[in-house]
Amino acid sequence: RAKFLELVDLFEIFGNQYEFDYLAIAAQAYQESRLDHSAKSSAGAVGIMQLLPSTAADANVGIPDIESLENNIHAGTKYMAFLRDRYFSDQDMSEENKFAFTWASYNAGPARVRQMRARATEMGLDPNKWFQNVEYAALEIVGLETVRYVANIYKYYIAYRLYVDLYYGEEA
Repeated sequence: RAKFLELVDLFEIFGNQYEFDYLAIAAQAYQESRLDHSAKSSAGAVGIMQLLPSTAADANVGIPDIESLENNIHAGTKYMAFLRDRYFSDQDMSEENKFAFTWASYNAGPARVRQMRARATEMGLDPNKWFQNVEYAALEIVGLETVRYVANIYKYYIAYRLYVDLYYGEEA
């Protein structure tokens, strides 16, 4: 809780800037690194948002020095906005599903998510719904990792939302 409170202002700043619920971005950061900015993956992802330096440097993100906590959160949130806006903004799906598909894309890549949605259609499932639909196709294509990733973030998001509503009121 202390780490969350220490970082919440940054999540709020960049969540607002890119039109995301800041608690959802905080939940993603918790899934990625347990809010530990010193985290580094074997694949080369760094920081609280576990971004690859090449992703942060890409023209669609363009945030330098992701070793800096603020820049790391900024780059991760901007990348989420890019994924949402490029691949899901014009899709006929709820905001909750846009978030789920954006998280899945952050984890598995947008091309894989496109494959998952196509496979869900073949399976007679709704390609615009993640839970109990496309997540089944994801299991076939990439296994449990992305399914758990999205489910965990959603669970952490609900926990953060309950915490904030309980301690700071529903307007928070």
